[in-house]
Amino acid sequence: MEKKKVAEWLAQGSIAVSKLLLDRYKQLGLDERELVLLLHMQSFFEAGVSFPTPAELAEKMTISAAECMEMVRRLLQKGMIAIEEQTDERGIRSEKYTLEPLWEQLVHHLYTDAVRSGQAEEEKAEESLYTVFEQEFGRPLSPFECETLAMWIDQDGHEPAIIKAALREAVLSGKLNFRYIDRILFEWKKNGIRTIEQAQDYGKKFRKPKPSARPAKQATGEFQPTIPFFNWLDS
Repeated sequence: MEKKKVAEWLAQGSIAVSKLLLDRYKQLGLDERELVLLLHMQSFFEAGVSFPTPAELAEKMTISAAECMEMVRRLLQKGMIAIEEQTDERGIRSEKYTLEPLWEQLVHHLYTDAVRSGQAEEEKAEESLYTVFEQEFGRPLSPFECETLAMWIDQDGHEPAIIKAALREAVLSGKLNFRYIDRILFEWKKNGIRTIEQAQDYGKKFRKPKPSARPAKQATGEFQPTIPFFNWLDS
């Protein structure tokens, strides 16, 4: 007897509940009763019933058929469910519910969150950029310099990482000023430099010592190697 009951229980099957739906139903403007009704709809769909009546839904819940009908109406207005026409193999038309609008809303929320997260990361990167410049210059940036930084990002389309790389290039060249950095960024953009790796490779070829160059001689008689750099303002 017990084995038979277990077999009957297993034969009932189960439905997969989206964890995303459980996490986000409040953000979608749904309450707990509406969530349970949607889950019952999904259960009916999997059982082959594509257009459950309010009475059928009410049998699964603790609310009346009239309340179920009102809840279905609200879900239709909220754009969480939709009614579609279907035609069977005999050509007979009928209606069915679909939860596709609900899944589209969830995807939209995910996309919106991703965009917001990306914007927050960009703002954080820009704030970090200003801090790095002030640390290198050893002072707060002037309004003109802040405006120049904003222009490099908004108008010229330079990534903060590329601007930091240009700043490092200026430091290595001993030319720590905004005019010099602007020239570096101009040259990089003109030559299609878009990544840190490309900028590093582009800068290295200008720092290679020429074969004919001789190291400077110190007063002690020893030779002191020099670090050549490329003057971007002369290019």
